[in-house]
This record gives sequence, C-alpha cells and structure tokens, in this order.
Amino acid sequence: MLNTAQSTVYRAFGLTVSSEIPLPELVVAGEEDTQADVVIQIDASQSASLYAELKAQNRQLIVKDGKVIFHIPHLALFSIEDGRTITVHPLTEIFQKEVRLYLLGTCMGSVLLQRKILPMHGSAILMNGKAYAFVGLSGAGKSTLAAALISKGYPLLSDDVIAITPDGEDGGPVVTPSYPQQKLWQNSLTQLKMDNQDYHPLYEIDTAVKYSVPVSSDYCSRIVPLGGVFELQKTDEETVSLKRCTTLEAVQIFRGHTFRDFLLPMLDLDAWHFSQSTSIIHHIDVYRLQRPASLLTIDQLAQLIIETVDEGGQTS
Repeated sequence: MLNTAQSTVYRAFGLTVSSEIPLPELVVAGEEDTQADVVIQIDASQSASLYAELKAQNRQLIVKDGKVIFHIPHLALFSIEDGRTITVHPLTEIFQKEVRLYLLGTCMGSVLLQRKILPMHGSAILMNGKAYAFVGLSGAGKSTLAAALISKGYPLLSDDVIAITPDGEDGGPVVTPSYPQQKLWQNSLTQLKMDNQDYHPLYEIDTAVKYSVPVSSDYCSRIVPLGGVFELQKTDEETVSLKRCTTLEAVQIFRGHTFRDFLLPMLDLDAWHFSQSTSIIHHIDVYRLQRPASLLTIDQLAQLIIETVDEGGQTS
C-alpha cells in the first residue's frame, strides 16, 4: 500500500523528481537539489471526472491541451502536464509496485517528450567513453545483451528509456543516465546464469516473470556522448548480418523505437522528432544487427558488439 507521509526528492534522467510515492529504484538527490523539476503527486478528487471523460471517448489514453491522461483499469488514472507534474488519480486502493511501473515508464516517457528530450526504447551501455544504445522489438534481446556487457565490465547508463539530447560538443547528442536498475525476464536470467532468488519480481505476463535487477556498482551516473545505436532483429536466416544503416534506415529506426512513439502526433511533435533524429544521426553510427534466434550465445553476441565498437564501427 502507498505511504505518502512526505515527499522524497530523487534524481533521474538529469531531472530532480519530488515524489509523494516512494521510488526506491531511483537515486536520492543531494541536499543541493532543492528545486524540483518534476513533481509526482496523488489527487483522488478528479478520479471520477477524468474516468468519465475517457469513458465518454471510449479511450484508455487521450491528450488534452498538451496533457497526457491515461487509465489503468482497477488501479488509477495518470495525468502528465507540461513535463513538470505527474498526478496519480486513484480508482481504488493502490500499491507501490504497480504504480511505480507506470510512473517510471509511460509517465516519465511523457515527461521527456513534453520537455522535448528524445526518449528511445532500449538499453544504453558505456563503452570506450561513449554511450551505445540497443533498441529492438520486445524479445529482440536488448536488455539481455546489455546485461551481458555489464558482466564484462561495461557500466549501465539506462534501461527501458534512454534520454537523448543535443547538448554535447558542437551540438552532438548525449545520453543522460536514468537510474541503476535493469528489468530482465526469467529467460534472460537463465541465459546469463543468474538466480531469480536474488531479485524481486516486477510483474508477470502469462507464465513469464520480469525481475528487477539492481546494478548500483555497475552504473554510470554522468552524462556521456552518444556513440552509436544498434537495432537488434531476430530473423529466420542462418547467418549473422551487421551493417551500418543509411540515413533513411536510421531515421526509420529512430521513429520506430522512440518510447511511446504513438504520442508524437498527439503532442504535435512529428516535425520536432524528425529534425531531432536527423541531427543526431549525423553525429553517430547506426547499425542493424540481424541474427538467428538460436545461432549465437549472448556472450558471442556481446563480443561482436565489443569488437565493432573497438574497431571504430568497421563491419565485415
């Protein structure tokens, strides 16, 4: 059950977040962080009216005057406004674990978009002083690959949501760390020889369980330049294909793997997204890695990534 006695101030995605709801995944902010960039609050007074508005439109999510409002049945409504305020509107007694999934997922993704910070859906790892992002459809292996690289000494920058801004040298893109946690399915833990008894389950779909995996000792907390993006794809082919993408292919990858990309037209951000993506692509390498589902072990795949990065992007 939620404990809302007082707010705690955290740091995530380069933002100071003051939350009435405990968020143990995040790093507690220092005493110097007195001004909150984002406020997370609970307000039950509007729950009924917001629910009625969504029901009248037969929608689970709407954008009204730039505010993102969505409904999770039997839990709560969430509203995100101006990239500054996240309000939880309870529909019933709510519990921390379920609420946190949406606060750190769709809510924070909406905050980033409202602030015009590009959120990519994937994992980012620090390699040779730069961030390398791994994106792909669900089940492509991006988090598993990131975990394998972490085990080889490459720190995590972000899992699930990657915040990218053009704030680097000469306008180059940089990645701002999120928080020191990965989310891994049971099959990923099995591949990596990790015992699920060491981790807390987050949620279950059918018979598959996803776990929270803290990585505090293997986490990079500083902003670093974005060096490249790898799109992972499983195919029916028997060989591995790793190639550098054309600009058009890279633009398509950025659009297809933007976190909650369906919000772009709803927030009138299509033109901004295209401009931001093309600017980023001119500064980095974008690759497409196609592989059979069963050909390579995760360690072999991680080694292929390491060799590609070490060789400065050359591919065979």
